[in-house]
Amino acid sequence: MPSCNLIGSLLLPNVGGWAGALTMRGQVKNPNNTAWYQSIKKPSWTPPNWIFAPAWTALYTGMGYASYMVYEDCGGLTEKAVLPLALYGGQLILNWTWTPMFFGIHKVGWALFNILALDAAAVACAVSFFKVNTNTAYLMTPYLCWLAFATCLNHSIWELNKDDPKIQ
Repeated sequence: MPSCNLIGSLLLPNVGGWAGALTMRGQVKNPNNTAWYQSIKKPSWTPPNWIFAPAWTALYTGMGYASYMVYEDCGGLTEKAVLPLALYGGQLILNWTWTPMFFGIHKVGWALFNILALDAAAVACAVSFFKVNTNTAYLMTPYLCWLAFATCLNHSIWELNKDDPKIQ
């Protein structure tokens, strides 16, 4: 039977993601094609909207499991666990704030700065996890790759729309 720590580790990142998704309601798509995200310019290589929810669910669950591995390998909230789990928490907060910034208040430029900080924080987190348990790389690498892609997408959307004062 899974422990409460494992279940909490898997759910926590997803709960933040689901909360952020609430800020997207009505911003991504609507039947008359007037939603904000539908109306802005995007690069031709933008993925279809339906891919984001399953991708983020898998990525959040993977990083949650990696955090559980670190927690267990460090013997709980010990001195050894403080730095990797603090880096994990910090990058989660940056991750969770990107969605309301981009979709909620339409600040694509601000979101770009946020995701660049997130990239650095996520790399630091992944390195600290790897030092505790090398197997966490299997869970964190897909996340880092997706973040790199998301950063390129955010930058491209900003470049295509930067003359629109509503999205700065």
